[in-house]
Amino acid sequence: MSCPTRCLCERFVLSQSVTFADGVLTINLPAGSYANGKKYCLVVAQEIPDETTIAATVVITIGDDTTEYPLVNCNCSNVNACQIDTRRIYPVRVHTDIQSGVFKLLERTGCCTCPRSAAALPVETTTPPAP
Repeated sequence: MSCPTRCLCERFVLSQSVTFADGVLTINLPAGSYANGKKYCLVVAQEIPDETTIAATVVITIGDDTTEYPLVNCNCSNVNACQIDTRRIYPVRVHTDIQSGVFKLLERTGCCTCPRSAAALPVETTTPPAP
């Protein structure tokens, strides 16, 4: 039987902190073991910092460890800050290899890319020709 993507599971994880620095939005999870192939229900419990840029890459850290694990979309592209919200459940599956790993979303976020209007910031303006 396949695992449903909805988060009705015993591996419910609330983030401990959310920070932004150097163009990266970091979601810190409680210390523990996040096993390869296992599904977790991740909740971003804190507010996303106001200074976060829309195109910031989202990564996950675990406990006091500073290793960054990318949060990727179901199509394996990196998740950007504009694609996630606080206080929402994100079903993810952990994928590891010998050297690292990723947290992969099992469902699409509200959109696969950031909104077109946001992706155009800052907007370059042109002066219309004089009549």
